[in-house]
Amino acid sequence: MITHNSLLPLKGVVLGALAAMLLASVGCTTTTTGDGRSPQEPADPGRRAQARVELASNYFARGQNEVALEEVKLALDANPNFAAAYNLRGLIYGSSGETQLAEQNFRRALELDPRDGGILHNYGWFLCQQGRYDQAQAQYDAAVSLPTYRDPIRTLLAQGVCHARSQKYAQAEAVLMRANEMDVGNPVVGYNLADVLYRRGDYERARFFMRRINQTEGASNAQTLWLAARVENRLGNRTGATAFGSQLRARFPQSNEAKDYEKGRFDE
Repeated sequence: MITHNSLLPLKGVVLGALAAMLLASVGCTTTTTGDGRSPQEPADPGRRAQARVELASNYFARGQNEVALEEVKLALDANPNFAAAYNLRGLIYGSSGETQLAEQNFRRALELDPRDGGILHNYGWFLCQQGRYDQAQAQYDAAVSLPTYRDPIRTLLAQGVCHARSQKYAQAEAVLMRANEMDVGNPVVGYNLADVLYRRGDYERARFFMRRINQTEGASNAQTLWLAARVENRLGNRTGATAFGSQLRARFPQSNEAKDYEKGRFDE
């Protein structure tokens, strides 16, 4: 199943490669047989539809939305009831701002496969981006309640971010704590949890998570250093705030976070 790994910190910035699409890698061929399929494509319509969706997902990952849509159409020509194709088309339309078409495709995907956690997750994130928070939370709840769902941490993270976007910080904290308990040390979960704690005024706990992230090799970046500096500033630790700010300025001098630090915008 094609799924979207849109696990975003609260400001909408993605931490590293964890934002990448979870897409299979399939080669693209141009030679076709008499029935319109490439020689490498399976004759079975179901397998052919799957191959086309995998190819479409590769194009989508590279930002080639029009070509991806053509491949999805070919997938649906082979199998008109392939939920994964509608799911991917919903993602493509959503990324292009075609919200009505995106919604139609997500709904069709769920009609065909209402217990697919990946589709529920993607539709939930789409609804969250539209500000339809209660509807989004219903999709997330449905996904994580499935006993066979393999990505509960990813969905709990998205759910927590969505709660925070609607300024329901207590609910966001509860969901993100659950994700943290399931995957202790996950830097994306930790960052979002610390940000929620910061917004709730729980600076000591926010400090704990930010120190752990920034002390983990390869986990720190401009966002994590800046949040850590802001936490220390709130706690009255000017030495600590300056230390994190100096790292930020030295390592990421062109970042927006470094510019905010230079201007002393700790509370904005």
